[in-house]
Amino acid sequence: MDAKTRTQHPVLQPISDKELARESWKIFQIMGEFVDGFERLAHLRPSVSIFGSARTPPADPLYHLTETIAHKLSDAGFAVVSGGGPGLMEAANKGAQQGKSPSIGLNIQLPHEQHSNPYQDISLYFRHFFSRKVMFVKHASAYVVMPGGFGTLDELAEILTLVQTAKTRKIPIVLVHTSFWEGLVGWFKHTLVKQGTISAEDLDLFVLLDDADAIVDHIFGYYERAISGPSAEERAKFMEL
Repeated sequence: MDAKTRTQHPVLQPISDKELARESWKIFQIMGEFVDGFERLAHLRPSVSIFGSARTPPADPLYHLTETIAHKLSDAGFAVVSGGGPGLMEAANKGAQQGKSPSIGLNIQLPHEQHSNPYQDISLYFRHFFSRKVMFVKHASAYVVMPGGFGTLDELAEILTLVQTAKTRKIPIVLVHTSFWEGLVGWFKHTLVKQGTISAEDLDLFVLLDDADAIVDHIFGYYERAISGPSAEERAKFMEL
């Protein structure tokens, strides 16, 4: 490719000063989201992040189950963090508000689907998915993953990757509603493990549960077994997030 062709190629066009300035300002927007999130959530411990579909209606049994799980976790002393939107996120915040601990929504601006639910004691607003995802992970003592779509799968893959690679401390990861997740877990076992892209031990990073009391008991049981708290090495890794 000669010099003339390179300068005419649309992918290789030089960025204008105006575009560069706009991109630079995005850095400050992202910094602001991180600072606001860290300051407002730093003292809300312990907390559980709950994920699930924005499209699940209140009449669905999964909505009621999510609400019940969040209520029980809130009464047990866990702040509950959701994506702040409708569907199962709303159910999580609603259940948390019925309990004793704070209900937190990490809201994202989207062209469709997302509107803030009214059950949030603390509401944060994000333009960028990646800064919002850090807030979900940074202070979470456990992950409860309800049935959902691409966004829920993205969050699940994120926490599994961080724990697998020791970029964050190991925490309970609970997949709720076995019949929904068993196909994916089967693919993990029979394809990923078989082809060597993950280890068989990686399947121990999560559990499948269906009952609200069993979920709360599992989370408490995990921390009773780890009552001594994270090691200095684990705390150092956690600070890298």
